[in-house]
Amino acid sequence: MNHDFNPPRGSNLRNKRKRRSLLPLYMVAFAIIAISVPFIFTNITPNTEAHTEAPPKEIVPEIRREFIEGAVSQGDSISVLLDEYLTLQEIDDLNRKSRSVFPLSRICTGQPYKICLTEGEFERFEYDINSDEQLIIIRGTDNFDVSRQPIDYMIKTDLVRGTIETSLFDAVTSTDEAPELAMNLADIFAWDIDFILDIRKGDSFQALVEKRFRDGEPAGYGRILAAEFNNRGETFRAFYYRDGESRAGYYDENGESVRKMFLKAPLSFSRISSGFTMRRYHPITKTWKAHPAIDYAAPTGTPIKAVGDGTIVKIAKDRNNGRHIKLRHNGTYQTLYLHMNSFARGMKKGKRVSQGQVIGYVGSTGLATGPHLCFRMYKHGRPVNPSRVKAKSAKPVSEANLTAFKSTIEPLLARFESRTMVARSDHQSGETIEQQ
Repeated sequence: MNHDFNPPRGSNLRNKRKRRSLLPLYMVAFAIIAISVPFIFTNITPNTEAHTEAPPKEIVPEIRREFIEGAVSQGDSISVLLDEYLTLQEIDDLNRKSRSVFPLSRICTGQPYKICLTEGEFERFEYDINSDEQLIIIRGTDNFDVSRQPIDYMIKTDLVRGTIETSLFDAVTSTDEAPELAMNLADIFAWDIDFILDIRKGDSFQALVEKRFRDGEPAGYGRILAAEFNNRGETFRAFYYRDGESRAGYYDENGESVRKMFLKAPLSFSRISSGFTMRRYHPITKTWKAHPAIDYAAPTGTPIKAVGDGTIVKIAKDRNNGRHIKLRHNGTYQTLYLHMNSFARGMKKGKRVSQGQVIGYVGSTGLATGPHLCFRMYKHGRPVNPSRVKAKSAKPVSEANLTAFKSTIEPLLARFESRTMVARSDHQSGETIEQQ
């Protein structure tokens, strides 16, 4: 008996065909694996060049700075302001170093200052000497660097215009400008216009003014480059100009100096309480007598200015005149200032004073019913009416610079003229048009 098992022939054929049909798939899979292997091992192999870690960056600590700002208070000294940051020896050294630049004993109440600290240590001190200059103190390695520097302002030039209703002061402030501008305008025209006696309703002014900005905030006024004042039908003009090496000043459109020997008044703003007369009833003595003076009523403490350059020939106090000062201006003229509340610092007999310098303050000492200044002027020893004195002008622009002066003021004059024409047109049409 044959026990060998022989599968059916058809079954073997099917298995052979199945193996043949799978063979191409095996070959494709093998090819894919063969191609992928290099890439797989490439990715596995570390790339030392691409993945090398950079050394950690050095962390620089932030420098801590602190600024302390304020205004000098009454009783403050440099020692009080810097006591927390400097030793007594350093403050003493600083006082000596500053003496030739700006004596630290002269710091004034109300003036702004700034202290700069680095990591809690003193680095810098800034103090506004005035509206134009700063005192700068910087700590060096072994010493202090002390200097005076101009304050860094951003300047905008603006044309300001107004009409008098009551006073120059009110006219300026009604245009949203500061009272300081009224004082500056009055100073420019103080030789030609008495802003107490001469002002009339309807008078007008315009001025080309530098407006200062500091750290983005308004910081007062700079120079008045040009100004015009129409007073009772007469036009006065002044242009700021430096004639060669001379000190800058104001000149009219013809180059004549607006500065004269005497100011028109010793006070900027007040009112006349009694005029120049040879017969007046005295309210205290109850008698009729000459009053060869002009009385200016003003609040106690109002600054009194010397009307001209001169020398103090008398400074005293008595029962009738109270505190008073007498100035000799030259061999011809003298002026007398009576009933002062107090004298300005440093006033003494023999001292030279400049025109416009404050010599004292309005008061009511002596025989006075209220605070006022009694102002008198003498010519060759005899009393004269100050408001009628015709004072001589200072030197005009030199011939060498006159052409340059006229070229400089030409565009300024054009701005004034254009504004004047607009104002006339507006007045005729009954409209108000503001142009810049």
